[in-house]
Amino acid sequence: MASAPEDPVLERYFKGHKAAVTSVSFSPNGKQLATASWDTFLMLWNLKPQARAYRYVGHKDVVTSVQFSPQGNLLASGSRDRTVRLWIPDKKGKSSEFKAHTAPVRSVDFSSDGQYLVTASEDKSIKVWNMHRQRFLYSLYRHTHWVRCAKFSPDGRLIVSCSEDKTVKIWDTTNKQCVNNFSDSVGFANFVDFNPNGTCIASAGSDHTVKIWDIRVNKLLQHYQVHNCGVNCVSFHPSGNHLITASSDGTLKILDLLEGRLIYTLQGHTGPVFTVSFSKGGEMFASGGADAQVLLWKTNFDELHSKDLNKRNLKRLHFDSQPHLLDIYPRTPHPHEGKVETVETTDTIDRTQPDKNGEDISAYFMNPSLVQPGCSPAVRKKTEDVSDLLSDSQRSVPLAVTDALEHIMEQLNVLTQTVSILEQRLTLTEDKLKDCLENQQKIFGAIHQKS
Repeated sequence: MASAPEDPVLERYFKGHKAAVTSVSFSPNGKQLATASWDTFLMLWNLKPQARAYRYVGHKDVVTSVQFSPQGNLLASGSRDRTVRLWIPDKKGKSSEFKAHTAPVRSVDFSSDGQYLVTASEDKSIKVWNMHRQRFLYSLYRHTHWVRCAKFSPDGRLIVSCSEDKTVKIWDTTNKQCVNNFSDSVGFANFVDFNPNGTCIASAGSDHTVKIWDIRVNKLLQHYQVHNCGVNCVSFHPSGNHLITASSDGTLKILDLLEGRLIYTLQGHTGPVFTVSFSKGGEMFASGGADAQVLLWKTNFDELHSKDLNKRNLKRLHFDSQPHLLDIYPRTPHPHEGKVETVETTDTIDRTQPDKNGEDISAYFMNPSLVQPGCSPAVRKKTEDVSDLLSDSQRSVPLAVTDALEHIMEQLNVLTQTVSILEQRLTLTEDKLKDCLENQQKIFGAIHQKS
């Protein structure tokens, strides 16, 4: 008889940042943890007891995102200073800088083979970079507001992105086109990611919700309303059976996706929780928030280890292939109005004692660029009422205006595609110029040696 799963346990915490922690990432071997913060620094923590931590200095503004490469030999970070940096994760912490975007960078993500990096920005664009040559490849333009997050699918063929334009878009990396579009009438997604086998996506909503979509059939599978504030981040357990969420209500929540229910509420942070991530094998997860602390948790409730995952992935490669792009067409919006059962629960299991003044302190840490105001249920209800009124008014928009707007959007799409082509040509020109200068230096060197 199998033993019952144990509860998650808070193993330890790390103090080193001077301001809110925005992003966490485990090294592939599970021995290190990288964290990013509003204090403009990255920290690299060794998970061995009494091991030394390293602080990486380079960004000039809030660091919004950090991620280890799949091989563990690089760290990528994005910042409000509009740059992306690649770091060597050792005690020296040398880095190279990409002047990546024309506005703050909100997320960075490596492809599973480590060959590419995708970045999302408040300049409304998504950019893809070649890591071997460390150069820009192409941009994706279709969002009409700040892009909050962009992630590769496990096989690297797709990218999912979310924006404050209230859409979640799926992109084909081969033809660089938007192949699907999920839209919401209330709120926008702060964070989005693929499940481990690439068949579903999860979104963390500013409207306090967590949603799971099946991208093969364009269907909203699950809709959770378990938080009292905006959800800032989600992370799938490598088994794909559980999802952990981080919210501005100060809690982490663990969802059982097979049963469609909330199973744990973890209260360890004071104030909003901005980030959470499982380790590669799923044995641990880490969280960070406005209290500048990084908490390390032991999972316990899902015992699928790395060896089992490798066996499962090998089996899937032969028998259960990932969704083909044809499964995702046609490109039609999916508002998902009122047909989905909502999971609401108040069952909580506290793992640590919360601060009695948590609500008051959380207000002190609020940052309008990362935390959504109006965290009370009453405010959420008002928002829903307003959205209903808006949908009524939208139905009365004259057809001529709709046609004109569609024409404008088509023209904008042509312009953005032209800009993307120009960017690619500029990159090629820069590469050729660099090669010419290197050849010129070699020729001058040879002449100088002869003379």
